[in-house]
Amino acid sequence: MAYGIQLPVQSQSTLYTEPWEAGAGPEDLTAVARAADAAGFAYVACCDHVAIPRRLAPAMSTVWYDPVATLAHLAAVTARVRLLAHVAVVGLRHPLLTAKQYATLDRLSGGRLLLGVGAGHVREEFEALGVDFERRGAVLDEVMDALRAALGPEEYPEHHGKRYDFAGLGQRPRPAQPRVPLWVGGSSPAAVRRAALKGDGWLPQGDPRDRLPERIARIRRLREEAGLGGAFTVGAIAEPLYVGRPGWDVGRHTLGGAPEEVAESLRAYRAMGVDQIQVRFRSRSRSELIEQIAAFGAEVAPRLD
Repeated sequence: MAYGIQLPVQSQSTLYTEPWEAGAGPEDLTAVARAADAAGFAYVACCDHVAIPRRLAPAMSTVWYDPVATLAHLAAVTARVRLLAHVAVVGLRHPLLTAKQYATLDRLSGGRLLLGVGAGHVREEFEALGVDFERRGAVLDEVMDALRAALGPEEYPEHHGKRYDFAGLGQRPRPAQPRVPLWVGGSSPAAVRRAALKGDGWLPQGDPRDRLPERIARIRRLREEAGLGGAFTVGAIAEPLYVGRPGWDVGRHTLGGAPEEVAESLRAYRAMGVDQIQVRFRSRSRSELIEQIAAFGAEVAPRLD
């Protein structure tokens, strides 16, 4: 079972940000990404928001690094870890623009891109950019079709849809990968269906363990009914973790303990049919987070399978 991490610092929602991140910056972000690369993490992830309205800023904050710029920077300072947009709100942008940015990122990184996509949820963000918020699901469906073409092997991609229509327009460089994986984020019925029928993987948004088996079964059923085969990556977001016995209050919902205890609990995800888990660690500083990442890679990860 693969394991990845959404990076600290680059997004600072109060739902998951540690206090030390408020004063952190690019050097901290780079150090954590390098630690994940060294510890065998499958990917590092970065979020996407263009602008946060005042009504949501107290909870979400306004700190959201641009995913393309951030992942491109991290590609240059890491060696093997893959680069995940979790998730890119691709409906906010024309698909040719999105394709240009992410194809370049994939080429520069040597084929390490994982493109997670989602419908988005901040109304003011859509309105400011002139995108129909109420129809964002339908917009995402078409953008995914357009991205399949625009991120494919053809120098002159072609798409003819209700909102976007293009042909005869060349874009190089092409992605390094023959097929850039599109993982769909979200846990609504529409998002699960979209993941099953249009995606290469599913990125649930914080589903508790008891809900995952039903949704995984639905994905499998939908794909079977549609006659879809091939690889499909089922993800999960694990509880907050702490490897070892903490000397401070990590919260009652944190999964902690000896490496075997942590691994035993996480193996339950594999039994459900999960292929990759996204982990995050409680920490009081960059150094403690890096220690946790290293301990997980060395002591927990070998026990996951």
